[in-house]
Amino acid sequence: MSVTIYHNPACGTSRNTLAMIRQSGVEPVVIEYLKTPPSRDKLKELIAAMDVPVRALLREKGTPYKELGLDDPKWTDDQLLDFMIAHPILINRPVVVTPKGTRLCRPSEAVIDLLDNPVGRFVKEDGEVVEAR
Repeated sequence: MSVTIYHNPACGTSRNTLAMIRQSGVEPVVIEYLKTPPSRDKLKELIAAMDVPVRALLREKGTPYKELGLDDPKWTDDQLLDFMIAHPILINRPVVVTPKGTRLCRPSEAVIDLLDNPVGRFVKEDGEVVEAR
């Protein structure tokens, strides 16, 4: 199974998701999107594959979201994409792509449905136990 994760190693949710993928027996393609941001076309492709509005992929916490006034509904999807390209930290993470689908994996256990051999039991960094459904 081919798995790609758009990952931020500074994010606990992203680290937990990556660990769950690896525990399932898959070594994913890891794209540290802050170092190697997706192109505008790739970002549009990911959003379309997730079937979510552009705004749903915006991250507020720890980003220039408020400073840029991105809570204002005046911004078009194209403008929001421009902001994400200019400031990749605005892209919420982790985004995981597998043959079973593409998803923003928040919480990290959202990755379970995307894996062929999901973990039976996983303990997150904070001690929370996740049981495969």
